[in-house]
Amino acid sequence: MQLRNKSLVKYASKLFLLIGFSVLLESCGSENDSTKEATANAESDQVVITKKQFESSGMKLGSLAEKEFSSTVHANGMIDVPPENKASVSTYYGGFVESISLLPGQKVKKGQMLFTLGNPEYVQMQQDFLETKNKLAYLKADYERQQTLAKDNIASQKNYLKAQTDYNVTLAMYESLKKKLRLINIDPAKISGSNLQTSIVIYAPIAGYVTKVNATKGMYLNPTDVAVELINSDHIHLELNVYEKDIQKVKVGQNIKFQLPDASTKWYDAEVHLVGKTVEDENRIVNVHGHLKDESLSNLFVPGMYVEAQIAIDSESAPALPETAVINAENAYYALIKQSENENEEVFTKKEVIPGKNQNGWIEIKNVNDFKPTDIVLTEGAFNLIY
Repeated sequence: MQLRNKSLVKYASKLFLLIGFSVLLESCGSENDSTKEATANAESDQVVITKKQFESSGMKLGSLAEKEFSSTVHANGMIDVPPENKASVSTYYGGFVESISLLPGQKVKKGQMLFTLGNPEYVQMQQDFLETKNKLAYLKADYERQQTLAKDNIASQKNYLKAQTDYNVTLAMYESLKKKLRLINIDPAKISGSNLQTSIVIYAPIAGYVTKVNATKGMYLNPTDVAVELINSDHIHLELNVYEKDIQKVKVGQNIKFQLPDASTKWYDAEVHLVGKTVEDENRIVNVHGHLKDESLSNLFVPGMYVEAQIAIDSESAPALPETAVINAENAYYALIKQSENENEEVFTKKEVIPGKNQNGWIEIKNVNDFKPTDIVLTEGAFNLIY
């Protein structure tokens, strides 16, 4: 009897183990089915976004819009200024730099002192001017006297001609010295025997900014040496290079979109102002000159900046979406279309799009017939939900 009870206990234990194992298998199976169901939802075309997620992620909604898309000619080049807005400052007569306190980037006004030069020759030039001036006064009086005497046949014609020649030669020398003094910024009217300048001042010929300072205090500056370089960036323009094969498509007045690839991705507007008439032999390119449409933006650019540009040769209107709304995933392009919403969440459906031209942050949509006019599109934040 005791053996029989032990057998029953053993049998019951096995039965309970068997039942427990079955329950465990069923539980695992249910959990596996739930995982499969979640995966299926994740892989479907439907995307559910909570209101909190929408707001915290900075998502935005929009719709298809008509945008102008252009056929363009690609060009590259640089920011530049007109030749009259550049100045290389030197001196007409050499001298030692006595004072200079300029730095690259410093702003200067037209007529502002840039540096001073000293040279004994400046004193000699003023002395020669005074001597010539005094001599001229005597020769003028003698010339006028000889002229009067010659008219009355009192003096010989020879004396009259000599007086005339001496006066004219000295007058030319006087005018020459006067102009030379003005070239080195010495006012001839202020020169006197007791007021001879030993140094001269060099002034800024244009308003603008210092770009280079080549002179230092104490150095000798030759007339061929450039001491300071200035540039005025009030009028910025584009100097673009267009290949010979495309130049016939480019016309004055066409719109230009350009950006600074090394500085930002923002696009700016300009217009073709001049088209070159010669082809550069080596690279077979033609220069195209463009003007900014908004001159107030000139302060954003620095001459010498590299630019990439698109010259619009013709344009047409087409339905488009912001490029942030179109996502490339699995060798196809998609957008998220809003289907419904409630107080807690918004539901979107993934729709394939066929993109066309991509310009100025907008993508042309070729399969516009697959969209409804009332479709609302997720224009910001779609990348993380699709990709």
